[in-house]
Amino acid sequence: MSEKVLQMNNIMKIYPNGVVAVEDVTFELEKGEIHALLGENGAGKSTLMKVLFGIEAPEQGKIILNGTETTIKSPQDAIKKGIGMVHQHFMLVPSLTVAENIVLGTEPKKSGTFIDMDKAVELSQQIAEKYNFEVDVREKVEELPVGIKQKVEILKALYRGADILILDEPTAVLTPQETDELFVQLKKLREAGHTIIFISHKLDEIKEICDRATIMRNGKSKGTYFVKDISTKEMSRLMVGRDVVLTFDKKPLDLKETVLRVRNLCVSGSTGVKRVNNLSFDLKAGEIFGIAGVEGNGQGHLVEVLTGLSKKYMGEISVFGMEAKKHSIKEIRELGMAHIPEDRMTLGCAKNMNIMDNMFSNQYDSPEYSGKVMLKGNKIEKRVNELIKEYLVKCKSYKQHVGMLSGGNIQKVVVAREFSTNPKIIIANQPTRGIDVGAAAFIRQRIIEFREAGSAIILISADLNEILELSDRLAVIYKGQFAGVFNDVKNVTEGELGEYMLGIKKDDKLEGIIYEQ
Repeated sequence: MSEKVLQMNNIMKIYPNGVVAVEDVTFELEKGEIHALLGENGAGKSTLMKVLFGIEAPEQGKIILNGTETTIKSPQDAIKKGIGMVHQHFMLVPSLTVAENIVLGTEPKKSGTFIDMDKAVELSQQIAEKYNFEVDVREKVEELPVGIKQKVEILKALYRGADILILDEPTAVLTPQETDELFVQLKKLREAGHTIIFISHKLDEIKEICDRATIMRNGKSKGTYFVKDISTKEMSRLMVGRDVVLTFDKKPLDLKETVLRVRNLCVSGSTGVKRVNNLSFDLKAGEIFGIAGVEGNGQGHLVEVLTGLSKKYMGEISVFGMEAKKHSIKEIRELGMAHIPEDRMTLGCAKNMNIMDNMFSNQYDSPEYSGKVMLKGNKIEKRVNELIKEYLVKCKSYKQHVGMLSGGNIQKVVVAREFSTNPKIIIANQPTRGIDVGAAAFIRQRIIEFREAGSAIILISADLNEILELSDRLAVIYKGQFAGVFNDVKNVTEGELGEYMLGIKKDDKLEGIIYEQ
């Protein structure tokens, strides 16, 4: 008979604003299993894990850990009780070494006072070797690729004695090769008796790595299933409450005029290192141009200069034949450019303002909604309610602060704002990152509709499935340069893309990046 290491019985969590985030949920873990936790954004899975990790206190319910009822008062308390959490956004200090990050807060001391760095290196090396993690513990974290940073986060939790590991979207920024490597490590951890909670929206990965899956919807559990007995389509239906389209039909490519022209673009980072290195390409109306790459290879700097957020670049960017450098962000937007930023919380919204203010922050001075003295309140209110309905934003009303919404619903507010102006050029940077299968399918369908209406789209995404499904042509960016270009996207594999993303392969010809005039 399998051993239950955790029982969360009848958990209820109500936030101060009255939102019932988790309602009477029971969640159980068996020793040595990889257990998927699935659900749309706002389904309650993050809140349930915050309760388990001591970040939130439940209004009701019991937590039974290794057969004993317990109260988890804080993350430190959770760590003491053998629960570790690896967050989606890494919690590492970039300027410190791997060893310094692993022992941070629990550093070995010399004479009870000074940090014993030699001992820290030795202990870190021991834990890395114990779990067969190939990591140089003396290297600085800022110099590591994303896949190794993920391993360091896991080692940090294991060093603190975690028997139960919560992994939140662990493959969101990994290449296929790095994901395969991570799965090898997770299977070894399972064999060593560790229990893993795997939060992900990637249903194919859940089928590959997980033993069981608990599916949540609207704060309630929709049941726990053996993964081998349930299809990805059925998982989607249980999460969303309806069948979800996982593939998309696109009309044949119908290219129009060149709307964006980039030549010999160079952008330097804050330290003077070139982050975009001599990049040239064209974008035509009616196409989706996908850019894949491991995070930190120049994508962010490229988007900043294309959208006018930064003018610090060498080379040429022209939008509809006009030199972008001579125009403000507002003027570039008025030419017809929309921008879905990578980080919805930092750049995408004002979280302390309501949905209406966020949705209309780019249209408040439009003659349609602004009179000579006052804004046309009734007209704005009507349009916001239409957008909330059209984009399926789950909220009490447009007066609700955006910061109170789930990640997926915040993303829908951002997308609704950007798409509501009928843009001619869309720069979509990670448009579906960290959101559930239903919301992602909705946003992807919208992107295709704009393409077919004649808009030009640059799609930057770490989700290779998304980029292969939507792109008409595709480039891989590596160290600020295009390493490969694919005009026949349907015949490209994720593995092949991964080789270009890791710098294993490089194509010097780059045919099809610039259209012959």
